[in-house]
Amino acid sequence: MPHQPQLSDLVAYCDQRTRRADFHDAPGACNGLQVANRGRVTRIGAAVDAGVVPFKRAVEAGVDFLIVHHGIYWDMPRPLTGPAYDRVATLIQGDCALYSNHLPLDAHPAIGNNALLARQLGLKPKRAFIRKDDENVGCIAPSRLSRAALRGKLESLYPRVIALEYGDANPREVAFCSGSGNSAIPELAGAGVDTLVTGELREEHFNRAQEEKLNLYLCGHYATEVHGVKALAAELAKKFHLPWEFIATENPL
Repeated sequence: MPHQPQLSDLVAYCDQRTRRADFHDAPGACNGLQVANRGRVTRIGAAVDAGVVPFKRAVEAGVDFLIVHHGIYWDMPRPLTGPAYDRVATLIQGDCALYSNHLPLDAHPAIGNNALLARQLGLKPKRAFIRKDDENVGCIAPSRLSRAALRGKLESLYPRVIALEYGDANPREVAFCSGSGNSAIPELAGAGVDTLVTGELREEHFNRAQEEKLNLYLCGHYATEVHGVKALAAELAKKFHLPWEFIATENPL
């Protein structure tokens, strides 16, 4: 009989593939296995966020190993009551393990959110962007797309695109920072780039776009971070001969 994949096998693969231990993430990120199950895996799921709704949907789908980008420990420790209890209880009662991977899955050159954002547009990352500690999280790709063509491609891929276009009409390079791009804005000038594709920004960045002559494309925090978890889940499913599915939510942000 074929070997039944064990939880420890999948965790070890994910840790190694994403170089989890090499990243100094936010203290509450707690990348890696966050909630265990009984030790066996039969179906893989991928979701952007931890939450009662995605957890219930995963359990209903028969998922017993769920990969998320945003895990459950950002503001822990706190009492396991109310929604915190509901989250953990849903996983444990459903025998569904939870694996979280944040910055390592933004940064990965093959299956990371930023590399996949670039490749969606037919662009190939060539330079690193946004260095945190000793690791680069974002990327920069050469581009022959006009500003109008870039916006058109993004609008064909994402349900809501906010375009602040005050930079070059024909940018030679495009920077990518999935999710929140607030930390990316101060890095643009030093990188010699005036065009950024990201998920969301603060209100103040409208004025900065005008003053600093930037092209900023906001495609949604959630929407720009579906790619990494999907890619890791698909790769894991192929490696261990298991089915997988994406657990979507209606997050418009």
